[in-house]
Amino acid sequence: MDLILLLLIFVVLTVALFDFTNGFHDAADMVATAIASRAMTPGAAIGLVSVATFIGPFVAGLAVADTVGQFVDISDSQALVGEAVVIAALLAAVSYNLATWKLGFPSSSSNSLAGGLVGAGLLAVGNEQINWGWSALLHGELQGVMKIFAGLFLSPFLGFAIGYITMKLFNGLLQRCRQSVNKPLVGIQYFSVAWLGFSHGANDAQKGMAIIGMMLLASGQTDHFSIPVWAILLCTSAITLGTLFGGWSIIKTLGFGLYRVRLIHSIANQLDAAFINSIATAIGAPTSTTQVVTATLLGNGSAEKPRHVQWRTAAGIVGGWLLNVPTSILLGWSYCWLLIHFLAIGAQ
Repeated sequence: MDLILLLLIFVVLTVALFDFTNGFHDAADMVATAIASRAMTPGAAIGLVSVATFIGPFVAGLAVADTVGQFVDISDSQALVGEAVVIAALLAAVSYNLATWKLGFPSSSSNSLAGGLVGAGLLAVGNEQINWGWSALLHGELQGVMKIFAGLFLSPFLGFAIGYITMKLFNGLLQRCRQSVNKPLVGIQYFSVAWLGFSHGANDAQKGMAIIGMMLLASGQTDHFSIPVWAILLCTSAITLGTLFGGWSIIKTLGFGLYRVRLIHSIANQLDAAFINSIATAIGAPTSTTQVVTATLLGNGSAEKPRHVQWRTAAGIVGGWLLNVPTSILLGWSYCWLLIHFLAIGAQ
């Protein structure tokens, strides 16, 4: 078995690990408010999210995978160089995921992967092979890095604004309602959890698929970027398994550490986050479910009792977001440098 095939197998296994850590992180984000509101048991919430996450990629199409998989052009590079780019990006994303999970802070797997790809791409194939999307932006189109920027960096601001507006509307509509309204609200809670899980699977699982597509192209297994069916099944299964083993330290941070969550907050939070994820998926823009869920929750709390929001904890989470991309770029660059030198020695 030659080195290129071994690296391809390694990438497929590492993508499975990346998607597992992605689901591990994001499951906590998706079910935290439902658990904190005590409207659903942890088992029911995680089970429902897992099923919906698995269904998502098979229904929503592969527009996000096309965006992520083609913004760094490795088609003309040597096989080992292209593979080094892909592996380095994966290692950067997994490293950041594991570090933030250990600290109990929600982080963005999407930002980590995008940053890792940029860092590795800058080192291995150069600035010219990265589709920054500047020229397309001048013509009113979103492509390449600019589309990724729109999805990952603008969605939290949109989430905060929509979370604020939704909570104001909910409070206005329900302020005169009796306690009996909680029964239909619990039913809506189940729907909102399922929709959020579906939107998460539809968007986040596609990033691992994009990496496999890039690796197949870099290794010469395909002559153009494409996603095989087995890659869809693998990534969907891995992210679903990660969801089943969601991180309880992150659940504590989001569900209990930012705001005193009640049923109405949980429903508003999940509906808003699912809506933003769904819109982004429809246009092929990647989002971070972690960031969207956290930002909408902060918007929900700010609309009701801004002084009760734990802004110091929120600042720590946002600080992790701000460090995410530059840290991942540096990690991607560093891993790629090591891999190129290691692979060059191994190929001799």
